[in-house]
Amino acid sequence: MSMKGKVCLITGATNGIGRATAKALVEQGAELFILCRNPDKGEALLSELRELRSDAELSLLIADLGKMADIRRAAQQFLDTGKPLHLLLNNAGVVNTQRKLSADGIEETFAVNHLAYFLLTELLRERIVQSAPARIVSVASEAHAFSKGVQFDDPEFAQHPYKTFKVYGHSKLCNILWTRQLAKQLAGTGVTVNCVHPGAVSTGLGQQDHAVIGKVLGLLLKPFFRSPDKGAATSVFVATSPSLEGVSGEYFANCKPKRIKPWGKDDAAAEQLWALSEDYIRRSA
Repeated sequence: MSMKGKVCLITGATNGIGRATAKALVEQGAELFILCRNPDKGEALLSELRELRSDAELSLLIADLGKMADIRRAAQQFLDTGKPLHLLLNNAGVVNTQRKLSADGIEETFAVNHLAYFLLTELLRERIVQSAPARIVSVASEAHAFSKGVQFDDPEFAQHPYKTFKVYGHSKLCNILWTRQLAKQLAGTGVTVNCVHPGAVSTGLGQQDHAVIGKVLGLLLKPFFRSPDKGAATSVFVATSPSLEGVSGEYFANCKPKRIKPWGKDDAAAEQLWALSEDYIRRSA
């Protein structure tokens, strides 16, 4: 599908899946806004993208997704351009081997992997609806199987044992439930909302944590990883394929709809998660 004339915003595009996705969108003609934390890496990516397409329209938005004030500022910078937004791709994520707090004092995995998706999308929601037909695509994961329900009594794992895969899976379950709830809210607007599982991909994910165990795990698992390009294929498909026009509230893997665990289809939990997320956002305002 040609993305010529389409304006897209992607988070976490300076390496791995996000980088491969950004390259694919630019090659298809999209105008791209890159939201990232590191200005140097962002500028390096823009240079790389311009080599792919010399006439590419590219912009950089700098924000730490663990800091809600940064997210608000970056979203406003985009809104101030007056441009439409045809695709929002929530791709950034973290994996930690020990409990860490974000700049806002929130457990980092929950803050970056879920609350940042929620807040950025809400801040841009009206513009996206005004730009319809439009799409919201978020990177989730099969890791949602590791957490059999949202831990509403302790979403930040302050009281429960901090186990890397469960904490990460919990954040990805939140992505899926939030996607389903947002798809319901946006039904009939011309905006579709879907999430994707990229597969096990060799990326920078997990390198935020410099613990030795994190590096060892990465080395041991590397032979089983897909390339970032293959990992990005489903994100690109869901973001651009004409065959998915009107398809919303789904979870995709290998460019096909995929069944999710029963706790990923809990509508009551999705509504409760929405209320919890709004509460976090209100407290940060």
